[in-house]
Amino acid sequence: MYRNTARARSGNDRTGLYQEITDKIITELEAGRVPWVQPWGTAAAKAPLAMPWNASAHRRYSGINVLILWGAVIEHGFSGQSWLTFSQALALGGNVRKGEHGTTVVFADRFIPSNEKKRARESGDEAQAIPFLKRFTIFNADQCENLPQDIAALAPPPPPGIVEPQAETLIRATGADFRIGGSRAFYSPASDFVQVPPPAAYFEPINWHRTAFHELGHWSGHSSRLDRDMTGSFGSKSYVREELVAELAGAFICASLSIAPTVRHADYIGSWLEVLREDNRAIVRAASAASKAAEFILGFQPGVDHQATSAAATDKREAA
Repeated sequence: MYRNTARARSGNDRTGLYQEITDKIITELEAGRVPWVQPWGTAAAKAPLAMPWNASAHRRYSGINVLILWGAVIEHGFSGQSWLTFSQALALGGNVRKGEHGTTVVFADRFIPSNEKKRARESGDEAQAIPFLKRFTIFNADQCENLPQDIAALAPPPPPGIVEPQAETLIRATGADFRIGGSRAFYSPASDFVQVPPPAAYFEPINWHRTAFHELGHWSGHSSRLDRDMTGSFGSKSYVREELVAELAGAFICASLSIAPTVRHADYIGSWLEVLREDNRAIVRAASAASKAAEFILGFQPGVDHQATSAAATDKREAA
């Protein structure tokens, strides 16, 4: 009886949180705002473009938590992307200011109850894990006081002329079969190559880099790499889901390189809305897959500690 009750509570909590997150994303999309793009071109964007990170653990947040925290930064006008739990602020010698309200991020995992382990041993069956969802409340550094100066300090923007060469170095470092030519950008799963029109075809050179990272987002999903479902025909639900993954992956990569993300395929917004309305886990799954794609691609950066690009410990095994 206890186990069934625990399952029910866990399931209800997961379902409620999925719906809460999905409803927020749907509201933004219906209003014509794309949550992983819109903030950085608005007057409300006071914080520098960057991936949100845990200032105590020195790790980036990933998946749906990126969208949650970017949204909180814009909504509350925070000046930076640094976040801490209440206890982490205390451990650093600071504190959360009285009256401040935190932001909820999520962590999902599975566990095997002791009675299930016993049943599996006795029957010879495989033990069945029970999914659980844990919510964490974290606070932006702006909501804290008495923190060490380096925790609250804002990272300076990269010097002019650095971003594009870094982006080009990363593209080359992936080792992808990357072809320049033609009049359209695409990734061919069957032949495993990316093709992007020449930079001169773009009004701004940085748009070429944005396009390249979107297509490399698709490239990461090949069966020899992250092995996502790439079999969907144009317009199918699986095709739309993969486009959403590539859109998010491109945004995460761009933000990591101090390139303001843009929507590569705005005409898919209606299709994304349809998928999100049908499946309240779709955006969480897409964001999780996009983080894995972005981390995979960013891991090719010369001289970068791959572990440093990993998600914060509180969301490493994100809900799916």
